Amino acid sequence: MALLLEVQDLRTQLLTAGGVLTAVHDVSFHIDEGETVTFIGESGCGKSTLASSVLRLLPPGVGRHAGGSVRFRDKELTTMSTRELRELRRGTLALIPQDPMTALNPVATIGRHLTEVLRLQGRSGDLRKESADLLSRVQIPDPERRLRLYPHQLSGGMLQRVLIAMAIAARPALLVADEPTSALDVTVQADILDLLLDVQAETGMAIMMITHDLGVARQVSDRVNVMYAGDIVESGPAAEVVAAPRMPYTIGLVACTPRLVGAREGVRPVPGAPPPLNARPPGCPFEPRCPFSTDKCVQLAPPLRTVASGHLAACHYDVGVEDATAFPAPVQTVREEAQ
Repeated sequence: MALLLEVQDLRTQLLTAGGVLTAVHDVSFHIDEGETVTFIGESGCGKSTLASSVLRLLPPGVGRHAGGSVRFRDKELTTMSTRELRELRRGTLALIPQDPMTALNPVATIGRHLTEVLRLQGRSGDLRKESADLLSRVQIPDPERRLRLYPHQLSGGMLQRVLIAMAIAARPALLVADEPTSALDVTVQADILDLLLDVQAETGMAIMMITHDLGVARQVSDRVNVMYAGDIVESGPAAEVVAAPRMPYTIGLVACTPRLVGAREGVRPVPGAPPPLNARPPGCPFEPRCPFSTDKCVQLAPPLRTVASGHLAACHYDVGVEDATAFPAPVQTVREEAQ
């Protein structure tokens, strides 16, 4: 597969009343054509800020590019003019934003949103029918009627599906999907993920997926990047990272994921929370929460190192999923209590 997106040492700063804070720390990754690469981690780990940085969507006065390179098809996005960026976003790059309740124009109908996207692609013919077909693809019933409605007349889940319809209408080369199924129930979520994979197979688009759901990551991803405190702390093939994590934070994420079948040891919580941007530890950012922490972790941040073929982890020590028992005692799930 040909290289589509290459990010090298990307650093992003947020401009706050308390000063300039670094939200993304020298992150590097790549995405090939037709590939799905997922970024996973807790809220506040920098996933959405990274996506906005790649697409240069951080509002002026809120965030800024502070270093590094973002190359899309060998074109540097960080120095591209506004006009050139607009052309790319018109059809080559697409975004499914995280918050469906604020992403649409409140005084424009759903039909106007969709037909405008199609018109920008240079499409002609019956754009309203094509818009209705797109709503059908994302499982919105009675699509002709829904085209006449305004955003406030639809639920959050419906709006999420409208945003997905708008994104796939553009037939982009790269789709950045920021929590695309977070507002959907489980059955619709599975169907929407299948739809994205079908569109990917039809058009060859690549997907940069952002999620906090390990199940979603394993279902749709070729590769996974685990983010913590603005860093990528583990990276590798999706199935391997989820089944055999090698960085304590990822081990903790796997250990605290509820299971419907299999072992009955319960859910092991990861204590604490990610560090505030203005209080990042000098050593490993996960050290204050890590059960394997030593003085070396306090003083020195570990680099990403190869732990298996194509699998990188940022930890000074060799740990694995079998070491999850180092985290706090299991918490019973409701299902286990009922049994």
